[in-house]
Amino acid sequence: MPKHTLIITALQTELAQSRLPSNLHVVYSGVGKINATIATLKAIEQYKPAQVINFGTVGSIKPHLSGLIEIRRVIQRDVIAEPLSPRGRVPFCERPHEYFAQSGQHTCASGDSFVTSKDPWLDDQGVDVVDMELYAIAVVAHMHGVPWTSFKYITDHTNEESASDWNAKVNHGEDLFLEHLRSLRTCY
Repeated sequence: MPKHTLIITALQTELAQSRLPSNLHVVYSGVGKINATIATLKAIEQYKPAQVINFGTVGSIKPHLSGLIEIRRVIQRDVIAEPLSPRGRVPFCERPHEYFAQSGQHTCASGDSFVTSKDPWLDDQGVDVVDMELYAIAVVAHMHGVPWTSFKYITDHTNEESASDWNAKVNHGEDLFLEHLRSLRTCY
């Protein structure tokens, strides 16, 4: 199969395959880092893409952020193995603890929890947004030498209303992402 762009999204409610150009394929990973790892591994092996684009929803740590943003750096937020290693780092692991896209300007912290309150550690790490899949996607792409890009739509601001805000806005970023995707000539 020829190399192409592969889009990885957690849920169909975030991005419908039927809305994409016929030459682009979306893989739905499911929610969380384990599901994203498995789906990304299988997709890279099957499609052998030249690049991976992740699109999804995020909660914002920064009150001024909204809309569609591009992620430059991703870290883990839920690995807490102190004193064996600092938070965010897997003890005795040789892999990097952070991954970088070729473009973007925001930092995302991934973890297997839905964030509904402030966490000072996130501010200390310069985190802008939180999600549940990007770190896993970036790790697998890095291991296979496949460049990745990530566009995230901010649905909530990590507070008591986060779950209801996410439910109400889960598909609001689709049009913005599709419009941005049209401007990326590498996809067509």
